[in-house]
Formats: sequence, structure tokens, C-alpha cells
Amino acid sequence: MRTEYDFSGGVRGKYAGRLEQVRNVVVLDPDVARVFRTSAAVNAALRSHLGKTTASRGLSHRLGSPKRRSKSARMKKRQSKLREA
Repeated sequence: MRTEYDFSGGVRGKYAGRLEQVRNVVVLDPDVARVFRTSAAVNAALRSHLGKTTASRGLSHRLGSPKRRSKSARMKKRQSKLREA
């Protein structure tokens, strides 16, 4: 390192945590990167593929898994069904 560089006041990894929270980094092979030049193009192709594969399997078109109810919400629903019966 050159002597004119002064990192004495720097903080190591200051922005590393923010980067981890925001993005998942995927490295594309060069031939794929030539076709998909932007992240929007990659996302559109992946979403299209997901829609076709989930439809062919009879699954929901939603991306990701459905939200699970909390334990207390499940218990309340179970109790209300018992009361109705």
C-alpha cells in the first residue's frame, strides 16, 4: 500500500451487513450473461419459468411459500371449530 493511503479512521466491513440483507448474488456463466444483460431480464425469465413449472405440476402460481399462521391463531381456529361441533 502506498503511504498516502490512510485507513486509520476506517471501519472494516461497514457496509457488508447491508449488502447481505439486500441481495442474493448469483454468478452467471459468460454465455448466459451475454443473453441476459440486466437483472430485470434474468428475473423475468426466472419468473416465467417458475410460472410454467408450477402450472404443470398443479401448484400455486405464487412465488414463495404461503404464510403460516401463528400457533395462537391456529389454536383459536381449532377452538372455534370445536365450539361449532
